[in-house]
Order: sequence, then C-alpha cells, then structure tokens
Amino acid sequence: MADTLSLFDPIDHVSVADAVVHQIESMLVAGVLKQGERLPSERDLAEALDVSRPKIREALKTLETRQLVEVRHGEGSFIARLTGSAMSPALMELYARHSHAFFDYLEYRRAQEAFAAELAAQRATASDHRRISASISRLQKAWENGDDLAAREADVTFHSAIVDASHNATLIHMMGSIYELTQKGLFYNRRYLRAIDGSGLALLEQHKAIGAAILDGHPDAARQAALDHLDFVAASMRKGVEDTQRETMARKRLGSPESG
Repeated sequence: MADTLSLFDPIDHVSVADAVVHQIESMLVAGVLKQGERLPSERDLAEALDVSRPKIREALKTLETRQLVEVRHGEGSFIARLTGSAMSPALMELYARHSHAFFDYLEYRRAQEAFAAELAAQRATASDHRRISASISRLQKAWENGDDLAAREADVTFHSAIVDASHNATLIHMMGSIYELTQKGLFYNRRYLRAIDGSGLALLEQHKAIGAAILDGHPDAARQAALDHLDFVAASMRKGVEDTQRETMARKRLGSPESG
C-alpha cells in the first residue's frame, strides 16, 4: 500500500475533484496503474493528495461512471478491466490445436517485443533498470533450480518490464493482454522451448543479452537481441512440434500389425 501511495502527488488545482481524476487517469494511460490493482483507501488517498475525503469520493464516483474504477463495497476501489482478452477461451483452444496459428502469435510478439526493447534502451529510467535487473536475477534462479513454473513467471515478468520501460502507453496495454496467454500457460511449453539446446541455457543467455543492451542504452542491439530471441523460440517450438509428431508416428508403427 505504501508503494502505491507514493505514486500520487498533492493536489493544488482549483477544481480539486477534477484534478484527482486527471492524475489517476494519467497514470492509467501511462500504464502505471493497471487493471485489477487496488487503490489506497479514501483516507489514505486524501492524505497523500492533501485534499478532503469528500473530494476523493467525488473523484472516484466520476472514475466509476467512466468505467475506469470499480468500487466494491466492503473491499475498496479497484482499477477496472481496461483491455479485453487477447483471445476468447475458444480461440485459445483453437490455437492450441493448430500449431500454424501459434506461430502467427509468435510473429506478432517478435515485432512488438523488438520495438519495445528498442524503445526501452532509449527511455528506460533508473527504476526500470532495477526492475529489469531483478527480472534477470529471477530468470537465473529459476534456471538454476530447474523450476519451470518460476521460469514461466519470470519470463513474463521480464518481458513485461521491458514493455513498461518502453513508456509507450498503447504498447503497454496491448502487450499486457498478450502476456495473459503466457501467464495462463497455454503458449508456454518448456519442453518445446528446450528442444534445441536441452538445458534452457540458451534462453537464459538470450534474456540476459536483451537486458544488457537495454541497460547499456543500445537500441539497435536491444532490438536485434529481441529478434534473435523470438526467432530461437519459434525454431525451438517448431522442432518440439516436429519431434512430438515423429514420436506419435513411431508409437503407431510399434502398435501396427506389421511391427509384430
């Protein structure tokens, strides 16, 4: 809660409630406040913004009317869902059954993440740098422990940190929806991702290369590292799919009359 409160600045605007609304909306546009996030209490907001609680209440009502904030009685105020799901459950299952569609998803990510890495190398702040560095440490630890669940979470955290460091509001919101697919595990098959290098070390080194280029402020290198990473992911996934298909056929041959 204390960290969230530090996001707000005292209000000195003539129209106090409108100024509160504007400040919260600005953070929503920038992706600082994200959907599902709980806002501080009215009392805490009033203290942080140095305004009265009735003005906070008025501002929250305006935001609720605009469908930007959801007030849950007994729980508090939360940022409303601002983007739709990238895909419906039915479409996600369809992608899972048809691998060629999945590669379209990767192709889209390739372009957007390369753009995000380039912008992050130009725009990332000291806070962004700390977040990216922490994400790399989490990736390293997950690899050392062989923890696939932690690896998936660290992977999403790392790429989200880079997108946020792009400071492009549209990119932040759009990719946030895309990363939901990875968080749900639909488009994250660790066995396939290790199909080429086996240990997952190559993936770790690629993440480090992207992070290093961003932290060093090299846009072209960051973009290329992101492209190389997604190309490797696509190649690994293709090999994983092909290996699975071959194994399926091999088992069918073992069970055929001729094999006896």
